[in-house]
Amino acid sequence: MSQPQPPEGEIQRWTAKRKAAVVLDLVRGKITPADAARQHGLTVAEIEQWKEDFLAQGMEALRSHPRDREAQWEAEKQRLHAKIGELALEVDVLKKVHRILGKDLPDGIS
Repeated sequence: MSQPQPPEGEIQRWTAKRKAAVVLDLVRGKITPADAARQHGLTVAEIEQWKEDFLAQGMEALRSHPRDREAQWEAEKQRLHAKIGELALEVDVLKKVHRILGKDLPDGIS
């Protein structure tokens, strides 16, 4: 699964997929960090950091532009708050309808 170096003069970007392939070779014991660094013209520290990032966060950590986890969390929080507001409004409407119709509210609802 090891990828050969690109031909002399050809610049090839280190995509998440390419980094993951190198890390998987490391994890599987097919190559050492020193061999990978030498083969790809990188430092052992770079290779080790890829491995640490991959193991800690998976492929997402290796992307050149990781999705902003904070923004994802904030968006989900806003969506859930909106849903809570919607449900609270529905409960208020149902309570009002019950009162207008003179019906008792179900147990546990006041």
